[in-house]
Amino acid sequence: MTVEAAIDTLVDVAFALGATHLPRDHALPLLRALGEHLEWLAAEPTVGIHPVKVVAGYGARGLLSQRARLLLRVPRRRVSSLAALAGCTLSVGGCLLRVGEPRPRELLPHGTLFAPFVAAEGKEEPAFMEGTAATLRALGIEAQSVCGRRGRIGGSAGPIAGFSLMLHGLSIADSLRVQSVGVGPHRLLGCGIFVPHRSAAAVGA
Repeated sequence: MTVEAAIDTLVDVAFALGATHLPRDHALPLLRALGEHLEWLAAEPTVGIHPVKVVAGYGARGLLSQRARLLLRVPRRRVSSLAALAGCTLSVGGCLLRVGEPRPRELLPHGTLFAPFVAAEGKEEPAFMEGTAATLRALGIEAQSVCGRRGRIGGSAGPIAGFSLMLHGLSIADSLRVQSVGVGPHRLLGCGIFVPHRSAAAVGA
């Protein structure tokens, strides 16, 4: 799929969650749980699973607020398929998530975008930023980049290193392009998925 086609067809779909806890490192078990209900998930290269926001907690588990949402970025033609999740209970790392009804949300252009986690080939920030700049150039995107905290998530082949990342100074077209195609691999693990943000403060959060 071309970048232009992705911009025209991708949409976010939000689900309310009935749960109190979720593993802090939940990307891989969440993907596996969703795959049990959505057989087409791994075959769609543009699909992204947003990280679920986890707040204070103890140990490996964090707390979910009542406003927490499961958010999937999918081609528009797949929105109706997501109805299969409504009313399901997902087992994610020993935590049970009751999934509500799907609510589509259009991607909106915003001059500042933030991704909680972007996968990095190397562990050092300079190499990560060089790789990010190369990716943006290849996409024809002009933006200023601000690297945030280093992190790590579990992947099927082992830990994945990365950083949070903010892009600002984006045009309308470039903002939609970044949200549609993302930066880097592992979109199904929540990597490289950008959302509008008002402040650079989140990068260090």
